[in-house]
Amino acid sequence: MTSSIYDIPVTKITGEAASLGEFKGKVLLVVNVASKCGLTPQYEGLENLYERFRGQGLVVAGFPANDFKAQEPGTNDEIQSFCTLNYGVKFPMFGKIAVTGAEKHPLYASLIAAQPTAKGDPAGWAAVLKQHNIDANPAPEIQWNFEKFIVSRDGKVAARFAPNTAPDAPELIAAVESELAKS
Repeated sequence: MTSSIYDIPVTKITGEAASLGEFKGKVLLVVNVASKCGLTPQYEGLENLYERFRGQGLVVAGFPANDFKAQEPGTNDEIQSFCTLNYGVKFPMFGKIAVTGAEKHPLYASLIAAQPTAKGDPAGWAAVLKQHNIDANPAPEIQWNFEKFIVSRDGKVAARFAPNTAPDAPELIAAVESELAKS
């Protein structure tokens, strides 16, 4: 496994090779996103969070994934257009990746290894999925779209939140503010 998430190659949604290393010294909120999910309206909250805290060093990083009931079927161009037109997304978006299974992107393998347990209400979200005859992935795997990882200014995974933790949830805001307060 790579020694730092900053060293793991990723691709911007526009196709350029990149890494999260460009955000060293910032607090990251890494989120696996999808445009055809019941949680898709979280894009608005993520953008609001980004706008509220980016001046203090927060970067929201969206990683589209089609791992859950094919809820992100679009191309990177279609995803970018959807996010911009429907939610005014200005935070950095990256190319579509896999966050579960054999094709899991190394970034997500690293995030999960560093923070195997999600805060919030993963059991409650699993119950919601069960009502739709969907079995949630067992821990430590990503449970669903919109799972959130907070990465500290020095690249350490500080927290992980369940998909049903809204971007404006007090516990998520407190965790972001706590990381932003550290220099």
